Amino acid sequence: MPTTDLSPALSYDPAAHAALLADYCLSAAPGERLLVAGGVAGVPLVRAVTRALLTRGARPVVRLDYPGQDDDWAELAQDAVLDAAHSADLADVEALGGSLRILTPEPGTPGDAARRARLTASRAPVAAIRARRKWSLTLYPTAHAAAQAGMTEAEFGAFVMRAMFLDRADPVAAWGEVREMQAQLIERLTRADTVRIEAPGTDLTLRVGGRTWANSDGKRNMPSGEVFTGPLEDSAEGVVTFSVPASYGGVVVRGARLVFRAGEVVEASAEEGEDVLRAALATDPGARRLGELGIGTNFGIQTPTGNILFDEKIGGTVHLALGRSYPETGGTNASAIHWDLITDLRGQGRLTLDGEVVQEGGRFLE
Repeated sequence: MPTTDLSPALSYDPAAHAALLADYCLSAAPGERLLVAGGVAGVPLVRAVTRALLTRGARPVVRLDYPGQDDDWAELAQDAVLDAAHSADLADVEALGGSLRILTPEPGTPGDAARRARLTASRAPVAAIRARRKWSLTLYPTAHAAAQAGMTEAEFGAFVMRAMFLDRADPVAAWGEVREMQAQLIERLTRADTVRIEAPGTDLTLRVGGRTWANSDGKRNMPSGEVFTGPLEDSAEGVVTFSVPASYGGVVVRGARLVFRAGEVVEASAEEGEDVLRAALATDPGARRLGELGIGTNFGIQTPTGNILFDEKIGGTVHLALGRSYPETGGTNASAIHWDLITDLRGQGRLTLDGEVVQEGGRFLE
């Protein structure tokens, strides 16, 4: 697994990052129309990916967002624009062979959480079509992302490179090792029906019998290191407190606490950002149910960075996603949102399968 060494001796290399994305994550083929989308802060990587796709015969479609673009839509769009996708947007995504989203973290500006939720809901049909094609998600190391992680830009760039195994001679082989390790874990998880998650402020039970566990080996998330499934939609019972801060629409939510009955959120609170949490839950009926249970396996990432792409992979944590399920897991929950929230089991946490403790204090038992 990646090292947490913060030494900046290793420099961030957009070309190496792009080659891994084009070949391993997207498996770009000649003639494929592939979307490359990200913020303007990530132009070095956007350009490197575009060049990589062109040399492989693909047809890149580049889309750039400016900082605060979604804020402007949420604030200024008239109802007809805010609440419905245009037919041209649907036709455009239908014509794609796949997509890459490059996260480019920038400071968020709190706005009207309810209008942001409506914007997210209006984009659900486009997101659903895109999800049926091959897709991948990665991050460009912006200055803001480095600051969130408590690192210098050079340190964070090196951290990102190591997290993707780009400090190794053969990063693809390294991701193969991750796949094999996670496959062994999935063998045990597949035999389970009931999962119990315990930690300070958390005692939650879910059922996963008959569902498929996905082996996240860097193809869709780069970097990765998790296994996940879609719990039975009406099975969540109990309370969970998310000890790792998360953001939604650029707004930080801390200390979120949810109470579930028959799979649905019946109580919600947060130490910070509670209005955002409640607005997300009100997006649509599916937003109050779980679409994912994920188990982080990347013990090389040990400190939260403020970015979900890394934080949900931390070995010794679990994450639960409100909203949309991944159909390949057998999950059926439909929603415009898919919001991952993380709780840390490395202190006094425990993960139990059908009454058998399989992880204690964030470490898997033999």
